[in-house]
Amino acid sequence: MTGRGVDQILSHPGSPRLWEPFARDARSYLNLAEAANGPIARPVPPSWPWGDALRVLAQTKPDVRLINLETSITQSDQAEGKDVLYRMNPANIACLAVARPDACALANNHVLDFGSAGLLDTLDTLAGANIPGVGAGRDLQQARRPLAVTPPGRGRVIVFAAGAESSGIPPHWAATPYRGGVNLLPDLSAGTADQVGDWVRQAKQPGDVAVFSVHWGSNWGYEVPASHVDFAHRLVDYGVDIIHGHSSHHPRPIEVYRDRLILYGAGDFIDDYEGIGDHDEYRDDLRAMYFPAVQEGTGRLLGLTMVPLKAHHMALHHGSTQDSGDLCDVFDQISAPFGVRVQRAHDSMLELVQQR
Repeated sequence: MTGRGVDQILSHPGSPRLWEPFARDARSYLNLAEAANGPIARPVPPSWPWGDALRVLAQTKPDVRLINLETSITQSDQAEGKDVLYRMNPANIACLAVARPDACALANNHVLDFGSAGLLDTLDTLAGANIPGVGAGRDLQQARRPLAVTPPGRGRVIVFAAGAESSGIPPHWAATPYRGGVNLLPDLSAGTADQVGDWVRQAKQPGDVAVFSVHWGSNWGYEVPASHVDFAHRLVDYGVDIIHGHSSHHPRPIEVYRDRLILYGAGDFIDDYEGIGDHDEYRDDLRAMYFPAVQEGTGRLLGLTMVPLKAHHMALHHGSTQDSGDLCDVFDQISAPFGVRVQRAHDSMLELVQQR
């Protein structure tokens, strides 16, 4: 979520105007962060919000980097009728490009915060920075089109992205054959899962790894609705190898079903929530980077390593040993009912231990 307060600390801050009931200026979120943790010198370089995450990426060298971008990249004032709107000045696109994402999921409840003009600006800006988007487009065909990523010396990774109304996506944001928008799922029924399964079967070739990135569910709470579990399982049955779920501002449970990874909620990564103070019981200041390893050619999960980070000064930093332990305990407790345990590994990293 590189808009709003994050946009304001970068080199080219856009208009700080907000339409929120209790905030009319994006700089108010900077004030909250500084009140909590001290001054932030501005402007900051494009790499600032990523902080230690960039060093982790350099050390880990993942074959594919997938993010969910929950921000409209535009200077448009064509604000949608919502309480919370996110936008980043297109001139700050280096803030995303510095992490070199291979796929950028766009099917979420903020990509059209500034209407069709904002969506087109977002698509054009990402394309200009060679950041491939998936899950939104100028029409339904483009919004549904999967993205193929081919790491050097590896097989293909096929990325699909879609969103559900339960995440706050307005129904009229759905792409149609004649209008741009997001790839919006009509529901999470078996019939819709069957339709997604058809998309996967049409696009996935032998040896491909299929990833389904889905924006669903509420912002807070560890509960996973039965409809999410059934939907995820059905997609795995159809050939999806990784479910990348998101919407909640903190992590939700992890499951391994038929040797395939399901993240029901990855949690926030970059945002401007520092110092807000609501929902402290969820420790949303703690963030995680997820590094699943899958067997090439089959997509079977070989292991999952997670790197804990902490938001401080609107940047991500390695937290304390206590922070790592706290996040480990959360993952372990909420994932245990799904047959998964999480334990500490070396260098404060976390690793998944499947129990069944």
